Order: sequence, then C-alpha cells, then structure tokens
Amino acid sequence: MRALKTKITRLDMLMFFILAAFCVWIAYRINFKVHYNWNWGVMPQYLYRFDAEEGRWVAGLIVQGVFITLRLGIYSIVVAMVIGTVMGLFRTSRSPFRRMVGWSYVEIIRNIPILVWIFIFYFFISDQFIPIIDLAGSKSSFTRDLVSFLFISPARFPAFLSGLMALGIYEGAYITEIVRAGIQSIDRGQWEAASALGFSRYEQLRHIIFPQAAKNVLPPLAGQFISTIKDSSIVSVISIQELTFQGMELMSATFLTFEVWITVMLLYLVICLVCSLAAERLEIHMKRGVV
Repeated sequence: MRALKTKITRLDMLMFFILAAFCVWIAYRINFKVHYNWNWGVMPQYLYRFDAEEGRWVAGLIVQGVFITLRLGIYSIVVAMVIGTVMGLFRTSRSPFRRMVGWSYVEIIRNIPILVWIFIFYFFISDQFIPIIDLAGSKSSFTRDLVSFLFISPARFPAFLSGLMALGIYEGAYITEIVRAGIQSIDRGQWEAASALGFSRYEQLRHIIFPQAAKNVLPPLAGQFISTIKDSSIVSVISIQELTFQGMELMSATFLTFEVWITVMLLYLVICLVCSLAAERLEIHMKRGVV
C-alpha cells in the first residue's frame, strides 16, 4: 500500500493559527480575568510524598485513586469480556431462546443510564449477596493483605466488588454487540466450508471464525476498554476511592478547585492515551500476522 503524501494547505495553516489564538485567549482569561489564587506548589505532595515515619516515598491521595481506577477498569473489562463473549454467542446462536436472552440483556442494560444502573445494582441487587463477603473481619492477615494489594482495603471491598460487577455487566452489553458484529462480519462461506470439513459449531468458532473476527473487533474493544476506564468515575457516587472520588475529597479539603481537577483530567488523559496507543500497536501487529 502506497503511503499517503502529506501536504499542508493554506486552510490548514489558517485553522492552526485560529486554534493557537484561541488557546492564547483562554490562557489570558484564566491568568488575568479569573480572580483565582493559583497554588500548584502543593499538588506534588498529593501525588507522592516522603513519609518520615516509614522512611520512604509513598503514594499520595491522587495516585492512590489512580491505582484503584486501573484495578477497577481492568477487572471490570475482564468481567465485561466474559459476559459479552457469552452473550455475543447467544445473539448469533441457532437457538431462539438463547437469541432472546442475549437480545433482552442488551436492550435492557443499554437503555438504562449508567448512573441509575449503579444505584440499582448497589442498593438493590448487590445488597442481597455482597454482605456475605465479610473480609473486614477476616482473622487471616494474609487474606487482608492480599485483598488490599489486588483490590482495595477489606473494609471497602464490598462496595468495590459491587461497583466492579455493575460496570462489568453494563459494559458487557456493548461488548456483546461488538462480538456479535464481529462474528456476523465473517463471510457465510467460511461457515459452510468449515461445516463441509466436518467441524462442529464449537470447532468452527474456535478454529475458523474467532481468529478472523478478532481482527475486526479489536479496535472497538479497545475503545470500549478506554470507555470503561472513563465510566469508572461514576462509581465515586457509591464511595469507591478511585481517582474522581479522591479528587472530590481533595478539592473539598483544600479548595484547590482548578489545580485538583486539571491534575485529575491530565491523569485520565495519560491513562486513556497510553491504552489507545497500546491498542493501536497491537492492531498493527495483528494485521501483520505477528499475533
């Protein structure tokens, strides 16, 4: 494939100068027209600080929120992938009952606002089984340390697990449609050829359909993973101490409104940008047949 030649036109230059002028105007308004005392000097201690008692550097409130956001995003996308794959297979199944189950799941979940779904799951659904998991009272220090390392402090684990499951189920509805579209994008002749070779439907999916569909679904799956990280900010409403929650707590304590939220915004931007670039590299490798 021939590389596209890049050419900077006068229109491109005009748009660049307009954008630059707009950025300069915004910076001017913030610095000279907004009556706000900037205090960026105190922000580093909320990222990392030196603990004199322990004699080492420890994560500040904001970085602690980043770690929980990453855990929440990764675990919930794993749950969403499992649910989405199963329901995607249901959506393309020959069984009318399975197709009905898959369709009902997608239509119900996708047509509920995520904030409403978080509240419904936390107060009505998870309340029935989450209290069974009482890790805060566990006598095993190893269990408590392991839960703190992998998830969150044992006392907050029920809320964390509730938010994780709610996000996983919600995002799973979108992944269901991605998987369904990926399977249906494979030419019907591939199914017929595999069937003629005597493959069962499971073998057709495993050896013929899924390897080809994976290349088609990777870009939207990467976008959904990034969307899950951003949607994880919603669970701050049930007091999970992820990045947005820590930002709200820090803003309430310090009144550093702009500094806190600009920092939180930049951290979300960095996380999502890194995930986007990693997904792009993986997509390139898959197209080259490396993966």
